[in-house]
Amino acid sequence: MTEILTPALAPGFRPTTAGWAARGAVMTLLVWAVLCYPANFLSPFSASGSDANALAEAAVFAVIGLSLNVLLGYAGQISLGHQAFVGMGAFTSAYVVTQMGQEFYAGLVLAAVIGGLQALLLGLVALRVSGLYFSLITLSYGVMAQECLFSIKELTGGTAGQAAPRPSGFESDHAYYYICLAGLALVIYLDWRLVRSKGGRALLALRENPRVAASFGINVRAATLLAFVVSGVFAGIGGSLLAHRDLAVSATPFQFRLALVFVIMTVVGGLRNRMGVVVGSAFFSLLGSGKLLAALHLEGALETIDITPEIAPLVIGPLLLIVTLTMYPGGLGQQLTPVREWLRGKRFDRKAGAVREIQITDVRA
Repeated sequence: MTEILTPALAPGFRPTTAGWAARGAVMTLLVWAVLCYPANFLSPFSASGSDANALAEAAVFAVIGLSLNVLLGYAGQISLGHQAFVGMGAFTSAYVVTQMGQEFYAGLVLAAVIGGLQALLLGLVALRVSGLYFSLITLSYGVMAQECLFSIKELTGGTAGQAAPRPSGFESDHAYYYICLAGLALVIYLDWRLVRSKGGRALLALRENPRVAASFGINVRAATLLAFVVSGVFAGIGGSLLAHRDLAVSATPFQFRLALVFVIMTVVGGLRNRMGVVVGSAFFSLLGSGKLLAALHLEGALETIDITPEIAPLVIGPLLLIVTLTMYPGGLGQQLTPVREWLRGKRFDRKAGAVREIQITDVRA
């Protein structure tokens, strides 16, 4: 059973005026970094269109990370074909806007619907098994989508890809960043509401011990199917946002290695920890785009060992995954929880939110 250590209670503790001022300064800095810097608003720095585009991708990866966290973190099932859900969402949205002449928002909604429907259909088949076999079915679906669905010229536009124009008024990279940020905020809210719903509470029980949950009358397969559908809806939203960020979508990026990156960034971020998943996903996005390496002046060091930014997540990611599994099972979320609790007015406790082990599921294949 996963055990989370709660912060030590400090009865009567109240931050001093200086303490509240420090917390306010940190919160102001975070708000500025998220809302102001990408648009060059109230900022002494100049973010280029390329920088804003990279930050938009980071927000989209956070959406995808949250989608996988619903399945992996809440339901305890590993999906190795998640790039198929994202890719179908991307192609659906691009097709609706380009070929059907509909608005971007219609494409976004339909991408979410298609994401949920394909997850439902696959889940009805895949959830007859569990564990390793479930992962293999999702892997097979990802390969099938890559080789078959993404080759349908009417949908994908063939090797040339499908154009994916941005919505009116948000054509610039700086403006489109806020569309992606709004999508992330929506997914975070829906995820928060899910956990507090009856179905969400069933998932929380399921993740601890499926057999015990079943003994209390919870339909394990129905709860897992719910997680699968919600995960597909979120992935469809992420795919739509990603397609229009790139202004075009092709089948090339949606390979198996992208699914591996999605799994790694979710686990490294911290299963069942929204803040950790968002930060971890953004980290891997910026790592893959080369922006993080450029900011840390590490491009030259990686080039000497023949590592490009595109494959850096698959080189650095497994190393971070080993550290996460062996030393910090709560991932980045475990490291950020003390800061979050401190910002909420509690005494700083570096052990707050510590997780002793990672558990996916104990249902045998």
